[in-house]
Amino acid sequence: HVQLVESGGGLVQPGGSLRLSCAGSGGYYAYMGWFRQAPGKEREGVAAISISADRYYADPVKGRFTISQDNAKNMVYLQMDSLKFEDTGTYICAARRYWAAAPLAAEWDYLGRGTQVTVS
Repeated sequence: HVQLVESGGGLVQPGGSLRLSCAGSGGYYAYMGWFRQAPGKEREGVAAISISADRYYADPVKGRFTISQDNAKNMVYLQMDSLKFEDTGTYICAARRYWAAAPLAAEWDYLGRGTQVTVS
């Protein structure tokens, strides 16, 4: 039984920082990552990291967000700096079992319930 549990969301002012955490259990993942969904918008990929620590970022967050992981603990983190109003949304932890040429554009196998990030 695969379970992904996010934590660390909250309310922050523009220019501020937040760190999200995700604890994964119940399986092996080739990638872990973060998606986000704002009201009225489609879910979009934010960042992903492979088991060998290759990192992928969506253009809007490059240079501001950093994804990292602790493989031993099956944890993935998202450090978000210089937050903007448009970063507001539900941030969802995800895991994918197999290799993909473009992980953020691929289908992911498991999704968490999400944690709310509000920049206001």
